[in-house]
Amino acid sequence: QYDLLTRLLTMNSFQKNKTFATLLAFLVGAIGAHRFYLYGRKDLGAWLHLASLPVCGAIMTLWPNLPFFFAIMPLTLSALIALIEGLVLGLTPDEQWDALHNPDTSRPSHSSWLLAILLVLIVGAGATGLIAVIARSFDLLFTGGAYG
Repeated sequence: QYDLLTRLLTMNSFQKNKTFATLLAFLVGAIGAHRFYLYGRKDLGAWLHLASLPVCGAIMTLWPNLPFFFAIMPLTLSALIALIEGLVLGLTPDEQWDALHNPDTSRPSHSSWLLAILLVLIVGAGATGLIAVIARSFDLLFTGGAYG
């Protein structure tokens, strides 16, 4: 009983799942949820993702006549960066994943078909988002928003 209690108290990390981290990057990566999951509250990158929300709010408050597309640009960029991070997380080999994120656990990670589907969705969402940002930027900058 004492050994079990000692092991629980000295255990500083839990088994981090690569598929779950990739899912977090895909769904709520714009606010840094995947980075908080992997690195904790001390991660600067997670706080930079999360800071995009108040920056968008400040932009909307300071410049109320600015087109909505430009006002949410920090959050949009954060989301696109999170999709790239999710792709990198998902494509990390299991052995390297365990060495980076699960060094104290004895159970090895095993990726499944769900991760492959998630990576395809991330590539599709990232490509669609990037093309949409470029198209809308050109529309607003060169025509003043005449096409939408």
